[in-house]
Amino acid sequence: MKRGNFDIDFIHQIISMIYKLVTDAAAAVADITDGSTLMLGGFGLCGIPENCIQAILEKGTTNLTCISNNAGVDDFGIGLLLQQKRVKKMISSYVGENEEFERQLLSGELEVELIPQGTLAFRCMAAGYGMPAIYTPAGVGTEVATGKESRIFDGKEYLLETAFNADFAIVKAWKGDTDGNLIFKSTARNFNPLMAMAGKITIAEVEELVEPGILDPDQIHTPGIYVHRIFEGKNYEKRIEKRTTSK
Repeated sequence: MKRGNFDIDFIHQIISMIYKLVTDAAAAVADITDGSTLMLGGFGLCGIPENCIQAILEKGTTNLTCISNNAGVDDFGIGLLLQQKRVKKMISSYVGENEEFERQLLSGELEVELIPQGTLAFRCMAAGYGMPAIYTPAGVGTEVATGKESRIFDGKEYLLETAFNADFAIVKAWKGDTDGNLIFKSTARNFNPLMAMAGKITIAEVEELVEPGILDPDQIHTPGIYVHRIFEGKNYEKRIEKRTTSK
């Protein structure tokens, strides 16, 4: 929207880059509307933005496209959104341990795009770097290649994979400061930093929020320039996955 010589949306973006601290998850996700495309950080059940997912549930947002390495489990993570049928499309690499996801997929209620894990990572990275697409050999000769352009480089076939175009990236960090600088812990680093770079608006919830200057610059994984909103979360379950050998 423009008013005179001023682009109001651009001004709002600049303000959000300066003033990033929000009170809680509800405030952070307040403008996520029906039909939005979300990137959701986490690997397995590690580093999941639990507070934001709960706030989206309580807000009633629906018809979502969710990009995540996995689809959570039946009663945790994105699995909660799937239980209430808030997700219209799931873009993931691993979806094993979620019976409701399986039911919706087989019944045709849920649109699903399964992609190799490395391709998922590089499509996030491409979005963060401002690249429209990448070429990868992953998926050549499989169902993953259906309908996709390919090229031969040095005698080897590669698929063209487009960068993601997500309205929001929602990540969870171990520590952060009010300028949006983030530190992730262990396995939670797998997808959170890539997704933090890639969303048009990046929302970060953290276990511990500190003032600028407290974090060691050499330990920061995501610079604050990528983060638009940040808050300190609470009541984290921090579940772990367990191997199941029988019912």
